[in-house]
Amino acid sequence: MYLIDKHNLPKHIAITMDGNGRWAKTKGKLRIFGHENGVKAVRDTVEGAVEIGIKYLTLYAFSTENWSRPKNEVNALMALLVNAIHKETKTLMDNNIKLDAIGDITKLPQKPQKKLLEAIEKTKNNSKMNLILALSYSGRWEILNATKKIIKNNLSESEINERTFQQYLSTKDVPDPELLIRTSGEYRISNFLLWQIAYSELYFTDTLWPDFRRTDLKEAIKEYQSRERRFGNTN
Repeated sequence: MYLIDKHNLPKHIAITMDGNGRWAKTKGKLRIFGHENGVKAVRDTVEGAVEIGIKYLTLYAFSTENWSRPKNEVNALMALLVNAIHKETKTLMDNNIKLDAIGDITKLPQKPQKKLLEAIEKTKNNSKMNLILALSYSGRWEILNATKKIIKNNLSESEINERTFQQYLSTKDVPDPELLIRTSGEYRISNFLLWQIAYSELYFTDTLWPDFRRTDLKEAIKEYQSRERRFGNTN
């Protein structure tokens, strides 16, 4: 059912992990229950991506807009982040996965920021896959941040082109995603990797994130492989 062409894999997959709150609601539970179960989906998806041979996987974990959620939910999410990073670092090491992060990490509370940086440092020499967490991230923030850096460096108009601009983005060392997956049946980009997904294939699934597994990832890749990518050309 999930016959994947290993010669036509997307090098980079990005995922908007949506639906934790709605999943919890269907169970009669608080939203944080959905976030807790979403960690299981992360683990299985990450391990599945490594198994398939994906080189870069970016997960939209916490947007800049998420800071406006109720304080108790944000606090619970930050505590969950600390716990998840602590528990999953061994899994990252066992699977030779390098951890990285994009976003305004300085906005994170001290403890999750410290745990995140420790995990990034510990896994920096791993080479099988690069797992990138988008935390306190938004595409507009990233583009504005890149623009400010360019102004600060006094680049002339003639020096600024797409390649130059890309070097000021958080993802300057990462290829653009060929495939963007969004769960939960929503059909929005939600301020995620706005520059990078210019030519990405978009895949939407009704599956709520806590129910997403490596089989769902394989189904998305199978769909990606069935499409013809033209990059604006007619042939």
